[in-house]
Amino acid sequence: MTAEAPIAPALSHGRLVPVTVHFDDLDALGLLHNARYPLMVERAWTELWSEHGVRFDGDWEAAGDACNAVRELRIGYEAPVTRPGTYAVHLWLERLGTTGLTYGFRFCSADGTQTYARGTRVLVRLDAATLRPAPWSDAFRAAGRELLRPAD
Repeated sequence: MTAEAPIAPALSHGRLVPVTVHFDDLDALGLLHNARYPLMVERAWTELWSEHGVRFDGDWEAAGDACNAVRELRIGYEAPVTRPGTYAVHLWLERLGTTGLTYGFRFCSADGTQTYARGTRVLVRLDAATLRPAPWSDAFRAAGRELLRPAD
């Protein structure tokens, strides 16, 4: 008799993006260092937005929607990550405003069943010349709407 792999829960919103924890991401106790969680989330978002053509290639004027800044980051740690390997980041938008957005995230097992950390981050789209808030593009807003979490 063979054991069947557990079925991953279907996501009701957002995307699950694979990430890799390496040995050197662990701290002296063998746990994923607390500062690595936001880094893994950032890498997952970079990959996701890159699929929609949003990327920074060294020119802030040409960056468009990639010209943004973090206004707030909140993260809570729920369970320790104790070994290297493949994990995932579940990403979604909580709010999509004219010049800002709030996204939610879960650092989780590769199949999304176990949550290790969760949080939110607020971003503000900036005008590259003035560094003042600027509206998201229509294309960005369309891609963002697909990631919005449904109202409870």
